[in-house]
Amino acid sequence: STQSTWGHFLSVYFFSVAMVAKIRRTADRRKNRKAHFTAPSHVRRVLMSARLSKDLRVKYNVRSLPVRKDDEVKVKRGVHKGRDGKVVACYRKRWVIHIDKITREKANGQTIQIGIHPSNTEITKLKLDKDRKATLEKKRAGKGKDKGKGKITQSDVAMQDVD
Repeated sequence: STQSTWGHFLSVYFFSVAMVAKIRRTADRRKNRKAHFTAPSHVRRVLMSARLSKDLRVKYNVRSLPVRKDDEVKVKRGVHKGRDGKVVACYRKRWVIHIDKITREKANGQTIQIGIHPSNTEITKLKLDKDRKATLEKKRAGKGKDKGKGKITQSDVAMQDVD
């Protein structure tokens, strides 16, 4: 009886380990939309990223970053295309950022901010603190690992002709 119990334990253990290895992400549209729109705040921060301007991209060797308050951005898409300003707030619950100069007047005369999705903007100036610098370093370090992976160089082409 002890032998069969131990055997059962091992079979369940190895089955569960094998099942863990087979976990993969879903491609189901409904599930992905649910995951996106019910995402917690720390996940929304990453999803609310914007690309860096060309000069920043060259300077930091990073393509995009999560937008934060006090970054300077330029709107690249939509009605306000071409306008720029400083980020006043990142409204994660509504998936938008508020930019200081982009406002409208309500019927009662009150001025309110217009929300713009970060993917429609480009970061032109970063607010750097120690955490942001650490994030840049981390992203830059990750980029260096795959250097040349899958790339065909001139020397590879020349070596093919040798055969």
